[in-house]
Amino acid sequence: MGEIFYPKKELFPYAKFKSMGDYWELVERFKRDYEGTWEAFAREKIDWFQLFDYPLDKSNAPFYKWFVNGKLNVTYQCIDRHLKDKKNKVAILWEGDNGEKRAITYLELYREVSRFANMLKDLGVKKGDRVVIYMPMIPEAVFAMLAVARIGAVHSVVFGGFSAEALKDRILDAQAKIVITADGAYRKGRPYMLKPVVDEALKGVDIVEKVVVVERNGEDICWVKGRDISYNELISNYPDTSQPEVMDSEDPLFLLYTSGSTGKPKGVQHSQAGYILWAQLTMEWVFDIQPNDTFWCTADIGWITGHTYIVYGPLASGATTLMFEGVLTYPDPGRGWRMVEEYQVNQFYTAPTAIRLLHKLGPDEPDKYDLSSLRILGTVGEPIDPPAWKWYYQKVGRGRCSIVDTWWQTETGGHMISPLPAATPVKPGSATFPLPGIFAEIVNENGEKAPVGEKGLLVIKKPWPSMIRTIWGDPDRFIQSYFSRVKIDGKPVYFSGDGAIYDEDGYIWITGRVDDVINVSGHRLGTAEIEAVIKKHPAVAEVAVVGRPDEIKGESIFAYIVLKGEDTIGEEMELVQEINQIITKEIGAIAKVDNFAFVPGLPKTRSGKIMRRILRAIAKGEEIKQDTSTLENPQIVEAIIQIVQKGS
Repeated sequence: MGEIFYPKKELFPYAKFKSMGDYWELVERFKRDYEGTWEAFAREKIDWFQLFDYPLDKSNAPFYKWFVNGKLNVTYQCIDRHLKDKKNKVAILWEGDNGEKRAITYLELYREVSRFANMLKDLGVKKGDRVVIYMPMIPEAVFAMLAVARIGAVHSVVFGGFSAEALKDRILDAQAKIVITADGAYRKGRPYMLKPVVDEALKGVDIVEKVVVVERNGEDICWVKGRDISYNELISNYPDTSQPEVMDSEDPLFLLYTSGSTGKPKGVQHSQAGYILWAQLTMEWVFDIQPNDTFWCTADIGWITGHTYIVYGPLASGATTLMFEGVLTYPDPGRGWRMVEEYQVNQFYTAPTAIRLLHKLGPDEPDKYDLSSLRILGTVGEPIDPPAWKWYYQKVGRGRCSIVDTWWQTETGGHMISPLPAATPVKPGSATFPLPGIFAEIVNENGEKAPVGEKGLLVIKKPWPSMIRTIWGDPDRFIQSYFSRVKIDGKPVYFSGDGAIYDEDGYIWITGRVDDVINVSGHRLGTAEIEAVIKKHPAVAEVAVVGRPDEIKGESIFAYIVLKGEDTIGEEMELVQEINQIITKEIGAIAKVDNFAFVPGLPKTRSGKIMRRILRAIAKGEEIKQDTSTLENPQIVEAIIQIVQKGS
């Protein structure tokens, strides 16, 4: 399956894994002594206040406990320990949507976090309290996360694009005592407001005692007397030193809400030691982080990618992390590449959606910039299709950078399956192999290893340190969601919800959510698989496939397609035939698309996630009941509806 690209080893003289031999050696070490190997890494990488007694408690599986009775504070790992020799090193580089710039050293970060921690303590926040953070991509959002962690409270960051109702649900579920927000922020040159969303969310909510407001853009907002306080006015009153709370390895660090199969979001709970250990190890292994590197993850801190690879992973590694408020294509498609050149970025980590958009809007734009500082290009969030991979490799990486196509989830805390930049021969579109210590396998419904080429269920057979500990307030749902479907040797194992395939070389190819399938005449077809094939047509920029009720087949396949250029408009009938020919060749006639809609864009959240539920409703002719205000471009929904209705 596919071409093989080999790493340019000269770019990685200090890599942890210089060959696949190094990789297999550590894999075998974990097989021989699983707990002992994790213990060795935990002793080496974490600055403990009190060393743990033993590495793993399995007595109440699947509620595993790691590094039992160890004491630490994650912010000490991310800040204090670097003050000895890195206090003047830049910890956070920040660029605003409008071009504002800030550079915050580790010493300045310590002082800002200390002030914020002291403010929160003064507001009555104690160890174990929950604090909801509803913030734009500004440095104060990171200060807030770390301040909450420093005093032993539990943060729950809610993505700044979510609606008041979504925010309210999360505040109530977490029983939050404090909300930290901003008046607003900027996006594509225009201000947008956050504080009014908080005000709406808190109507009828009496558990929130205070709302801390960072005044980002000076917009007029409503101030609720006795509840709302200005961060800007008060923060300088607090001391810029603080002592980190002593935390147990298994104390909660944060909650992060993710979609469930039901409407109620799941509060994924992560702990202290296991999470920070894996964040740090994956920075070293997957991103080859070096002492003078500048690391750029383009995600939002409202998602797990932002938690692990903007905040905790880079800072625990003592690196410089770049944080960006804007979008990569504003004011033009060269914005991101200009920033890579200016900040001399060494690792660039983004989503396939962003890569495809950058390709579509500025296919030759990378040629205009000096991108020679780059060593590693990363992808996250969904499998990357081979055409996008090759453009990324050739145009952005100049055919020299390693691409790490990472598979992981909110629940896993960090990367699980990924190439190693100096070691792994890569096949575009494949996540390749599990990282050492991660016993991932593709199995059938009976827990037996899937044969080559046969779709199966992606499971993780052994616990790992950064795994989800429970669903907040709902342990039964935790077991039902992750440890009920698949058993191996009679014991439940973690089921990711994703399907995957082994190829003849043992490479893992993710096929997408197993519940995101279309049942055509009794054949279950993964939407991700069909989309990947359609993207092979040179005229296709983006595609989303959904099922549509069909009287004969049960479901038919409906494809929403965004074309690359205006020169293809008017050629839709020819394109339909060509695309279906590719599908027939790659999958079979059963997967041919029955309905096409050629659309100007797809409904996406601001983080780039395609909202397929909206597309399903449009295909079925149903009323859109979902809140569209959180979309990157809410107007696109009406445009798609008109195109579909016109074509029906």
